[in-house]
Parts: sequence; C-alpha cells; structure tokens
Amino acid sequence: MNLLKALVTISGLTLLSRITGLVRETLIARAFGSSELTDAFNVAFRIPNLLRRLFAEGAFSQAFVPILGEFHASRGEAETRELIAAVATVLVLSLLAVCLLGVIGAPVFVGLIATGFLDAGAPGGGKTFTDAVWMTRLMFPYIGLISLVAMASGVLNTWKKFALPAFTPTLLNLSFIAAALWLAPHMDTPVYALAWGVLVGGVAQFAIQLPALTRIGMLPAISFNLPRAWRHPGVRRVLLQMVPATLAVSVSQLSLIINTNIASHLLAGSVSWLGYADRLMEFPTALLGVALGTILLPSLSKTHAEGNAAGYSAMLDWGLRLTLLLAVPSAAALFLFGAPLTATLFNYGRFGAIDVEMTRQALMAYGVGLTGLILVKILAPGFYAKKDIRTPVKIGVIVMIFTQLCNLAVVPFFQHAGLALSIGLGACLNALLLFLGLRKRGIYKPEPGWARFLLGMAVAVIAMGLLLHWLNGRLDWVALGQHPWERIGWLTVCVSAAAAVYFMTLKCVGLDFAVFCKKMA
Repeated sequence: MNLLKALVTISGLTLLSRITGLVRETLIARAFGSSELTDAFNVAFRIPNLLRRLFAEGAFSQAFVPILGEFHASRGEAETRELIAAVATVLVLSLLAVCLLGVIGAPVFVGLIATGFLDAGAPGGGKTFTDAVWMTRLMFPYIGLISLVAMASGVLNTWKKFALPAFTPTLLNLSFIAAALWLAPHMDTPVYALAWGVLVGGVAQFAIQLPALTRIGMLPAISFNLPRAWRHPGVRRVLLQMVPATLAVSVSQLSLIINTNIASHLLAGSVSWLGYADRLMEFPTALLGVALGTILLPSLSKTHAEGNAAGYSAMLDWGLRLTLLLAVPSAAALFLFGAPLTATLFNYGRFGAIDVEMTRQALMAYGVGLTGLILVKILAPGFYAKKDIRTPVKIGVIVMIFTQLCNLAVVPFFQHAGLALSIGLGACLNALLLFLGLRKRGIYKPEPGWARFLLGMAVAVIAMGLLLHWLNGRLDWVALGQHPWERIGWLTVCVSAAAAVYFMTLKCVGLDFAVFCKKMA
C-alpha cells in the first residue's frame, strides 16, 4: 500500500469518524446547550481524554511504534510477538492501578483542573463540581480501555492494516449518539447519559481490535508475571523512551489543564464553547494531521532503519506540501466562515444565538493556529522516528511558557476566545521550532520548487477567501434556523463553491492537486 492510498483509506474512515462526531456534538448542543451541566461533562471527559493523550496515543505510541517497527523489520515474528506480550502485560497491570487511583481520587483531579467549580458562589453553586466528580468516576476506566486500543492500533498500523484503527473512533461517537437519543430522556440528570456513552464506547473500541490482532497472529498473551515482563529488553527500551515522550506530551497537556482551569472561572458555558469550537477545528486536524502522522511514523521509522536519508527527507517534504495545500485553506475557512459552520451544525434546541457567537469567536481564534496544529503532527514524527524525543520536549517547554504569556496578554480582552488564540499561536511557534530543528540537523532538506509552490497556494487561498467573505454577508445564518435543511443546503453550496474556486485556481497557477498527489505517491 503506497502512501497516497493509505492516506485516502485513513482520511476516508477518519472522515466517517468526524462526521459522526459532528452529529454527536449537534445532538449534545441541541439537548443540553452550553450550561453548567455541559461544562461539568466537558471537564469530566477531559480528564480521561487528557490521560489518553498523555499515556496512550501520546507518549506510549511515540515510544512503542518505532521499537515495534524495528522488531518487526529485523527480529522476526516470534520475537515481535514476545515483545507485544511483554508490553501488554506491563500495560494492563499498570492501567488497573491507574484506573483504581482515578476513581478514588476523582474529586482531587476535578478540583485541580477546574478550580472555578469549587466556588459555591459560581454558576451552579458548587453542584457543577459534584456532577463533574460523579461523571469522572464513571468515565475513568475509559483511559484503560483506550490505552489498550492505542497499543492494538500501533501493532495493526505497523502491519499496514490502517483501516480498522482509523474506523475505531466512530464507535465512541455512535455510543454517544445512542446515549443522547435513547438513554438521556430516561435519566434524572440527562447529561449523565453521556458519561455512560463514553464507557460503553470504550468497551466497543477495545473489543473490535481483538479479532484483527488474532488474524495477524499478534493477539498478546497477558501474563500476571510482572517481573518477567519487566525484564524484557524491549519493554525497558519502550519505558526509557516513554520518559522523555511523557514529558513532551505533558507540556502540551499542562497548557490544556491551565486553559481549562481559566475557562472554569469565566462565563458559564465557556468550557463548552471552546469544546464545540475544538470539535470543528479537529475535523481538518484529524483528517489530515492524524492521517499523515499515522502513516509517516511507521514509514519514517522503516526508512531510518534502512539508512535511507534521502528517502527520509523526501517523505517529510511530501507530507509538508500536502499538509499546507489542505491545511491553509481549512484555516482560512474556519476564520472567515465560523458563523455559518457553527449555526448550521449546532444552532438548534438549547443552543441559541449567543452560543453561536461565542463559539464563532473561539473558532476564529483556533483558525489562526490550525496550520501550526496540523504541521506539528507531521514534523514531530521526523524526530520520533529517529528516537529523538528530547528535542520536542525542549521545544514544548518553550511553547508552554509562550502560550501562558499569551494568555496573560489576550484573555482579559477576548475571554474564552483568548484561550483558543493562545493555543493557536503556540502551535505555530511549535511547528516553526520543529521545522528549524529538522533543518539544522540536516534531517530535512527541502526539495526544489518551494517558492513557486507557496506563491501559487497563496493566490488560490486569497481567491477562496474573497469568495467566502462575500458569501458570509449574503445570508442571516441564525435566522435560517427555522429552515434547517435550507441552511444545510446553502452551507453545502458555499463550501463546495469555495473548494472549487481553490482547486481551480491551483490548477490555473500550475499546481494541479491530482498531478501533485500522483507525483508524490
């Protein structure tokens, strides 16, 4: 499977995941709006999600996948199977302890992440804290389930079985949708149904991996002999790599914790407005950044193991160009067309005009940094594949300090949107420093033609942006809420027209997207 075919496979299935994710968020917005209860759920869900990014898809995957790729390429299936079994044993036993600690210590976690909920005089009068603690306890086992899913996905991606890992997140969204539609109406506190949806979704995501691992002969045999598993040399290498990787991911997650804490002190609904904007921002981030990052890390690890420095650099160059071709217009669309997107997807039921405006502000701010957020997912694997995790850690510390300094400067003026703007600016700085690091070390050497490429892309983005700006002023998108299908139809027409103008302009300036993909595949 070449890179382009793999990208299409992952992007297509990720698109399905993101579409179901948008359906889920639309249902949540319609049923619950932006209130103290939705803020409580978002904070409660953020805790296992934070740990997932920290230990599962973050530090663990970055440490495990390159070493697994090395074993798979040079050690044979028997030794690779032993590595997977040993790692799985350590992971399962560690996760049992983490989940138990999380359930017991939920009040402490919620209190640290959202100190605003502890204030009895705040909106919700302290009940928001109680609700968040209850839902945190129910959802905490999700971190254990999703960590095992991350391990299984790493194995399947190494075997170039990209489809199932890309489809798996859809199951969580379907569980959310079922909980919102059928369980919530029967509960005294309807938002609690969403917490049950997370737990059931985690079980479904884990269960679907098992047959796939069995088919490739890599279903791990879990042992309770922890000392023996701990002594496996591959496990020790993974753990050693996880230390700096955890620090690297911790830096970005620490910024997220600080931002959530700040948001809990702002207007009621601020956490939710940021959450809805984040969902829209994650759509292009996942479609392109996660898809390319998933493909590049195993491929770069293999190329590095083969000693092919030129191929390594060329692969990074292809990823960067494709990322910019799609990320920059996506960022422009979020910045210029935030109100139509937000109104069309969320402006129903309890989600009113004020919620649309507040979410639009956050979405504009996120749009500033979208390209940086996606580029980080492409540039970071350039270091991880060479088992260099320390450099991203150092860069991450600089970015965290910069982000919080931005918060001090912009949050007093822009409130919750200032938090999104700080994250976006920090992501741009992160991408720039990673790029400069790759260039300085000679890991990445740009291929010829970048000046012409950037100029042509800029012309196409400007043409698309002018069209979106003109279209945005032609309709009252909130007033169209009385006719949702008409609003959906107009949004489809506007987005399709913008995309057509962008790709036609690219072709006119000599950057035919289809030809580019064929050349780089």
